[in-house]
Amino acid sequence: MSLRFSGGSRHLCLPSGSVRPPSGGAGFAGSSAGGNSVAGSGFSWALGGALVSAPGGGHADGTLGNAAGVGFAGSEGSLLSGNEKVTMQNLNNRLASYLDNVKALEEANAELERKIKSWYEKYGPGSCRGLDHDYSRYHLTIEDLKSKIISSTAANANVILQIDNARLAEMKVLQCSAGGNVNVEMNAAPGVDLTVLLNNMRGEYEALAEQNRRDAEAWFQEKSATLQQQISNDVGAATSARTELTELKRTMQTLEIELQSLLATKHSLECSLTETEGNYCTQLAQIQAQIDALEEQLHQVRTETEGQKLEHEQLLDIKAHLEKEIETYCRLIDGDGNHNRLEHEQLLDIKAHLEKEIETYCRLIDGDGK
Repeated sequence: MSLRFSGGSRHLCLPSGSVRPPSGGAGFAGSSAGGNSVAGSGFSWALGGALVSAPGGGHADGTLGNAAGVGFAGSEGSLLSGNEKVTMQNLNNRLASYLDNVKALEEANAELERKIKSWYEKYGPGSCRGLDHDYSRYHLTIEDLKSKIISSTAANANVILQIDNARLAEMKVLQCSAGGNVNVEMNAAPGVDLTVLLNNMRGEYEALAEQNRRDAEAWFQEKSATLQQQISNDVGAATSARTELTELKRTMQTLEIELQSLLATKHSLECSLTETEGNYCTQLAQIQAQIDALEEQLHQVRTETEGQKLEHEQLLDIKAHLEKEIETYCRLIDGDGNHNRLEHEQLLDIKAHLEKEIETYCRLIDGDGK
């Protein structure tokens, strides 16, 4: 399709596909290569000296011109017909819807990043109550996912930026050509309606964007499911390890209590043993002293007994000797009847004296024997 302006020999060519509505609605937006969205950006254009602007996140009050009649929708030689005006108004509305969607996606992205950050703070390395879990093997997958999401967002933003640039170029040409009388010659195939063409293109790009969104979502869900499964397995292993550690701690505490009890019992028994040994040593010393005293007494008794034995033997010898003398004297007395009376009396005295001595020695012997 081509537009020819006779006022200044202006010629505008719109090749096929130069005017494309973005997915989810039509509008103008820009994006950097870093993948940052431009929900706060806007666009503006001038039509016949009137400036119409649409800030980020809004639209230009649903119109493309002001009420003064200056622009394409005026009563004097307006460039846009009623259908085109409605189309541009729809595009404005879709731009507002697109910016709202971008803002909602930004909020959802921020919420998702916050949840991911919270999850990493809660379940990341060194956060499981003393148990260190290394999730560094997931970092490459996460970074790959982030880079792919960023590249997809950047590509989408670049496409939208190209569409916006084409629209801005078209609006600039229309603004420049709106100053004088304009004769428009349409070299287009008969029966081609711009509204139908725009609607078809919009439908195609919306379908393509929806398909890309579904593919990206499916791919992200698949990767997220794998990652979530790995995380669940690691969490299960961590829970099992934590349970086992708790059981081991409980067992260790029980063994420590039992050890303390045994140590206390050992100390008590050692104290009792020491006290008993002390008591037995004291008693043994007393008994040994008694034994020494008894041995000393026994030695004295033995010494006295030996002396008494010798004395007893001497007395027995004396007794035997005296008995022999008595027998001799008796024999002499009995056998010598011719002795005189004086000698007889002397012998009787000697006999009586000897008998007394014998009785004395017998008493002594009997007393020593007792």
